[in-house]
Amino acid sequence: MKISKQGRRTAKQLLRCCLSEGVLDESRVRKTVDIMIEKKPRGYFGILSHFQRLVGLEVAKRSARVESAVPMTPEIQAGVESGLTGRYGKGLAISYHTNPELMGGLRIQVGSDVYDGSLAARLKGLQDSF
Repeated sequence: MKISKQGRRTAKQLLRCCLSEGVLDESRVRKTVDIMIEKKPRGYFGILSHFQRLVGLEVAKRSARVESAVPMTPEIQAGVESGLTGRYGKGLAISYHTNPELMGGLRIQVGSDVYDGSLAARLKGLQDSF
């Protein structure tokens, strides 16, 4: 669906209104969508679809997935959390997963940022260099 530049700007403004101290406020998002559906301004469907995309990107940016080959101890988890909080700020939802295919190390994904310090990635890089 095509959306006008004004529609994109409006969706970005709506997203900014839904942020509270840099973190997306779910209740504000719901109120914004309800008001948009009630008022039905010109091009509201395109604005809402772009707004939905922006909200999805914001949610992905505030969630982290940490994978390790073996279950992590609470001390290591606390270290990872403090490092991620220092880099991305508070309000980050962190989930921990075990992935034996990594063989060792960590793989962290925050939004579109991926930090792969796993043994499997290093071996793959070595294999690609030959």
